[in-house]
Amino acid sequence: MTAKLSDHFGYKKLLRFTLPSVIMMIFTSVYGVVDGFFVSNFAGKTPFAALNFIMPFIMLLGAFGFMFGTGGSAIVAKLMGEGESKKANEVFSLLVCVSVVCGAVITLLGFIFMENAAALLGAEGEILRLSTLYGRIVILAIPAFMLQLEFQSFFITAEKPQLGLYVTVAAGVVNMVLDALFVGLFKWGLAGAAAATALSQAVGGIVPIVYFGSPNTSLLRLRRFTFDGRSLLIACTNGSSELMSNISMSLIGMLYNIQLLKYAGENGVAAYGVLMYINFVFLSAFIGYSIGTAPVISYHFGAKNTAELKSLLRKSMVIICGFSLCMVGLSLILAKPMSRIFVGYDGELFALTVRAFLIFSFSFLFAGFAIFGSGFFTALNNGFVSALISFLRTLVFQTAAILIFPLIWDTDGIWMSVVAAEFMAAVLTVIFIRAFRKKYKY
Repeated sequence: MTAKLSDHFGYKKLLRFTLPSVIMMIFTSVYGVVDGFFVSNFAGKTPFAALNFIMPFIMLLGAFGFMFGTGGSAIVAKLMGEGESKKANEVFSLLVCVSVVCGAVITLLGFIFMENAAALLGAEGEILRLSTLYGRIVILAIPAFMLQLEFQSFFITAEKPQLGLYVTVAAGVVNMVLDALFVGLFKWGLAGAAAATALSQAVGGIVPIVYFGSPNTSLLRLRRFTFDGRSLLIACTNGSSELMSNISMSLIGMLYNIQLLKYAGENGVAAYGVLMYINFVFLSAFIGYSIGTAPVISYHFGAKNTAELKSLLRKSMVIICGFSLCMVGLSLILAKPMSRIFVGYDGELFALTVRAFLIFSFSFLFAGFAIFGSGFFTALNNGFVSALISFLRTLVFQTAAILIFPLIWDTDGIWMSVVAAEFMAAVLTVIFIRAFRKKYKY
């Protein structure tokens, strides 16, 4: 039987309810991983470095989908908890429409200025040409990608997390199959990888539009709406933490590439790319869990069910702790095998990647607490605290560490900077949760 937002959630039900969201986010992160595998092994080290160089900029442009999804689902779920289902559907429809318009504008501007952006970030020669090529193809699907990220939250709010999972898995499978065809079989190189990603993102964004626009049993439905600037502003403000987090992560990714070009050259950028693939997958599990629990938290916040809020917070912290320990162990075990899969053809690059892996892995001990903490405050409609956690975690702490640590420990300092930044963010999150306990009665 499908769990409802109004239910009491024990550990088993909570994990079962959030599992589709976790898998959805992991499959979304698989896009880049699959592209990277095929490009590295079938096109070579330089196209692989170009892909990793431009990817943070692409993710930055798609980050608005997270803002509309997480911020919007929080206000929609809260309205549902207050018994305002008609208003909830109108706000949902408004946010989807606004996302499409924003996506179209971002696509146009991004396509025009892609080469300028890559050059500004330090790309030159063949890396500049290839990163521009990949970026201009993938950006054509940005409106659909934004919708896909947005619907990951709204499928949960609609009490249809399994359908969201099916759509995301289908999009991921499309990406894998097309990568094998375009890059592995047809030898289209980086352009083929970009086309595979763009087409798979189109599937992930368009199919939910068809579903929510058709008669079904979903709690949410696309319908006529009047423009509600206040609700739009609340949703954007509330989701600003996720927008800030994704923009900051993209900016930090660009900064890492700049530092690695300086300290380790093209090999450093390629090694960082491998780390980012594992990082995307592991952090996606934390993000997916936060997305999965957010509508439940928002619903009970709207219904003023403080006992359930306490229970959800306590259980979530235990689950995050378990995830964290498993991820550190798994990443240490996978350091050599994963490095060999992506860059085993180059001995020097392989050695650099394995060493980076062994240092970087300890960041997973702390990352989940800040990610969940930010999502928790978003669900409570406290966009300011949520954004502050995300801003300090992804921009302030990591920027300071990535600029200072290499001066002391050279290239190793670059990998250590992530661990230090995640630790500081986890401590900050615990402080905020304790500080607001009386206000929200959790």
